[in-house]
Amino acid sequence: MPTPLSGQKMLDQDFLTLRAKIIEVAAGLDRIDRSAADDQAVYDDPRMTQIAESLALLATDEPNRAERIQLAFSLK
Repeated sequence: MPTPLSGQKMLDQDFLTLRAKIIEVAAGLDRIDRSAADDQAVYDDPRMTQIAESLALLATDEPNRAERIQLAFSLK
């Protein structure tokens, strides 16, 4: 059985991919902001609330972020 990678090795391996995905999310939100400058309804949309909740969950250091974020996007 292979030995699991250390946290530092995982960071070394995944950093560029994670950075690119975070930038992609930021760019998508910037596009929404530019398009919705005169449309408050976009910010009242429940999907924007889901995005905001998931970003807050992402910013924590608590375990199982992926699971908790998936639940934030599930139908309530």
